Amino acid sequence: MDLSSINPIFFFAGFFVAATPLIFAAVGELVVEKTGVLNLGVEGMMIMGAICGFAVAVESGSPLLGFLAAAVGGAALSLLFAFLTQVMLANQVASGLALTLFGLGFSALLGQSYVGVKPPRLPDVNFGILGDIPVFGPIVLSHDIILYLGLVLVVAVWALLKYSRVGLVLRAVGENHDAAHALGFKVKRIRTLAIMFGGACAGVGGAYISLIRVPQWTEGMTAGIGWIALALVVFASWKPLRLLLGAYLFGGLVQLQLNLQAAGVAIPVEYLAMSPYVMTIVVLVLLSRDKGAAPGSLGRIFHASS
Repeated sequence: MDLSSINPIFFFAGFFVAATPLIFAAVGELVVEKTGVLNLGVEGMMIMGAICGFAVAVESGSPLLGFLAAAVGGAALSLLFAFLTQVMLANQVASGLALTLFGLGFSALLGQSYVGVKPPRLPDVNFGILGDIPVFGPIVLSHDIILYLGLVLVVAVWALLKYSRVGLVLRAVGENHDAAHALGFKVKRIRTLAIMFGGACAGVGGAYISLIRVPQWTEGMTAGIGWIALALVVFASWKPLRLLLGAYLFGGLVQLQLNLQAAGVAIPVEYLAMSPYVMTIVVLVLLSRDKGAAPGSLGRIFHASS
């Protein structure tokens, strides 16, 4: 065991990379749940985004086009969930689980010819002399544009939900869809748009794994990140800024277990690999006590005639 082999700068910089897929997936699901919809299909949308983004990036040579395709792929798959739950009025939990299973299977089929292929690299943002600042530069200012867009997205969603009329409408629909309908709001249309937004975010999060964090395509490579994103929304009490903190906590745990493995710590690899997920569950149990923060209509089916 050689802990001195762990580079502190690389270690902390890895927090940001490990947390980014989770940030995109979780903030998208937060918006969906704010409208009263519980979508358990985040994992399926992420893995579809991972293969759509990977395939388009490889074929076009442009990682940015890959991320755009990932957003489209995730949103397209989310439309299936929207159709089942908003049109056919199917159970949201069952539909979300089915979406995850479908996404995992379909992505494996689409990705067969891309195993072992290297995607084009997305360059880091050039901050000029700011990037040369000791410690701060290498840790914070040495990443790609998608990572920083994730941070901007969190702040934008926070501001939208807290200060804008759009956010007020979203929260109204999520708290009491019958009252919102009585006031003239198109509940199903609003929820469908929110579901598509969540799907697009999850798709980008999945593509970040296959194009930046790994970067390669392997079947099932999201490895439960979608489920952690669902738990993180509850942990954050449906608050975007608190969600950001939770994402970095999980990212830090992931980075820690990878560094401990590389340092040769005398702990079975399986225990190290599962430690971030165990710690996430522990934190979720200890800190998610604000049950009143959940939207009042979360998971309930809306009947326009009621």
